Amino acid sequence: MRSDSVKTGTAQAPHRSLFNALGYTEEERSRPLIGIVCSYNEIVPGHMNLDKIAEAVKMGVAMAGGTPIMFPAIAVCDGIAMGHVGMKYSLVTRDLIADSTECMALAHGFDGLVCIPNCDKNVPGLLMAAARVNIPTVFVSGGPMLAGRVKGQKRSLSSMFEAVGSVSAGTMTMEELCEFEEKVCPTCGSCSGMYTANSMNCLTEAIGMGLKGNGTIPAVYSERIRLAKHAGMKIMELVEKDIKPRDIMTENAFLNALTVDMALGCSTNSMLHLPAIAREAGVDLSLDIANELSARTPNLCHLAPAGPTYMEDLNEAGGVYAVMNELTKKNLLHLDCMTVNGTTIGENIRDCRNLNPEVIRPVEQPYSETGGIAILKGNLAPDSGVVKRSAVVPEMLVHQGPARVFDCEEDAIAAIKGGRIMAGDVVVIRYEGPKGGPGMREMLNPTSAIAGMGLGSSVALITDGRFSGASRGASIGHVSPEAAVGGPIALVEEGDIIQINIPENKLDVLVSDQEMARRRAAWQPKKSEVTGYLKRYRELVTSGNQGAVLELPKRERSL
Repeated sequence: MRSDSVKTGTAQAPHRSLFNALGYTEEERSRPLIGIVCSYNEIVPGHMNLDKIAEAVKMGVAMAGGTPIMFPAIAVCDGIAMGHVGMKYSLVTRDLIADSTECMALAHGFDGLVCIPNCDKNVPGLLMAAARVNIPTVFVSGGPMLAGRVKGQKRSLSSMFEAVGSVSAGTMTMEELCEFEEKVCPTCGSCSGMYTANSMNCLTEAIGMGLKGNGTIPAVYSERIRLAKHAGMKIMELVEKDIKPRDIMTENAFLNALTVDMALGCSTNSMLHLPAIAREAGVDLSLDIANELSARTPNLCHLAPAGPTYMEDLNEAGGVYAVMNELTKKNLLHLDCMTVNGTTIGENIRDCRNLNPEVIRPVEQPYSETGGIAILKGNLAPDSGVVKRSAVVPEMLVHQGPARVFDCEEDAIAAIKGGRIMAGDVVVIRYEGPKGGPGMREMLNPTSAIAGMGLGSSVALITDGRFSGASRGASIGHVSPEAAVGGPIALVEEGDIIQINIPENKLDVLVSDQEMARRRAAWQPKKSEVTGYLKRYRELVTSGNQGAVLELPKRERSL
């Protein structure tokens, strides 16, 4: 066993004395040591129940003959961090989570890991760590929140942010806003739409690292506790068979994940996280393949914010496996990929049926013949821009309008709420990329303000930052190269005409090459003063089209 390095042999007598200090018996030490990476805390609604999940996992491990040992991972609530300096610290935690988990797992000689994340950066951060450490690992999340209900309609956090915009527009009263505030987030769990947290948890099933239902069983269901116990038991099988994350997270597994992403209409943040996870697994996953997969993958689900259905509805309709089974009708998946079940994707989904064609469209009757995400390129985004196509109204799929340029999120929000943005405008928010922010803030506040002001079908937003999975509309993020490194988005001026063509995957500013060259010659970089972790992050982070991963500067890599 891998844990022999900390418990077996004469030289390990000091180690055993420390296990004695922890209260472990000789019987417990003799069993495989399983690290339980738990993201429990008391500030994230999706994580407040993870102590219960961890206890269930520990019971499953013990029942199957292992010794569970819990240690923590941090988590930031993107909703609470939204719209202020806190959002600079959201994406950056992904690497802190991966690094700290690597340290704990390898320092203590664990034989296997059970990862218990739920929200946003914790799932990709722990998947990165799993690929990096490469010891048997299984994922079990805390599960999604139930949808709220306001005046008989299901609602979620995106409704809350849009309601603020509606108050600014005078179309909602403060009393109505208070009702939303009380009702849209009724339970613990990751927010109830197909936002980033639920997107990534669903993709753990598609990529083979989570058991059936991991992405969709609601947090408050007892079925979630049973799933956690099964995950604890399953890790013991993986340890016995020595099935490791890199046996599961192969190139074809990532292609499966991208395909399911397109069918579900996942958050655009998956286009940051999947390449970053793949990199740790030794797989080169270029975003260039995303449009190719999208072109042949039908979009089968319109969960909030793209439509009126929620994670609980997807769960009742058969979940991720039912969606995957629909995709097999067009031979869109690699069915021979191994999973944490110890069986293949094909074996796992064989008998999983679509129980509600209103929630999961049959593959013959999709919402669209193309996938939920599109990668755009053009002279405004030479490397890439990302849009959640499934959440864009038809009239905004092709749009042309004047640029309204802002060098930070706060200035854009003030202009939107101040009534200075008009129908037809293209709001450009720059210097919010991985380096420029730093931290690549999510832009849920401005997108929600646009929607709440009644401009969602007539105003586009383009940024080198990124969007919450709760954003909807013609919201194009991850524009690369970013403004901070002199990307073309830094050269856009007020009133320039911007042309968006999502069906043709194009994003251009209608300015001549000669004029852009003149502007480039006069451009001066803008760099805000930061300290601490953000300063180190800015120096090491790469572009959004590379997954915003951390790399040593070239001069250091060559040493």
